[in-house]
Amino acid sequence: MLRYLLVSALSGVVFGVLDALINANTLAQRLYEVYKPIFRESVNAPLGITIDLVYGFVLAGLFLLLYRSLPGSRGLWKGLSFGLIAWFFRVLMSVMGSWVALRVPAAALLYTLLTGLAEMLILGAIYGLLLRAPSRA
Repeated sequence: MLRYLLVSALSGVVFGVLDALINANTLAQRLYEVYKPIFRESVNAPLGITIDLVYGFVLAGLFLLLYRSLPGSRGLWKGLSFGLIAWFFRVLMSVMGSWVALRVPAAALLYTLLTGLAEMLILGAIYGLLLRAPSRA
């Protein structure tokens, strides 16, 4: 349980740092200019950090629940396959919805797909390397 709590907190912090790096750089700012009319004036940083921490706990818990069902023979491979699954449901489906419903440049969508993939694979690797499979009861 202690390992789960520590890894969850770590992954939540990594999530927040990666989100900041992905979204606050000059390339992202240029690509996401299309969203400027609906962006808030400022970001609620404490709420954003809280959400990233909660994501860390939820994703770590899901990884442990799904561990035995994940493709791969052990830790890292299971973590990377979990990262791909998380990317599919969190990033790819969101991008596809934006592509269908909004006028967003393809470059912005591609950037989101690729950076989201990297982010989810990094988080999956953290889970795969640091979390152990639950013991059978």
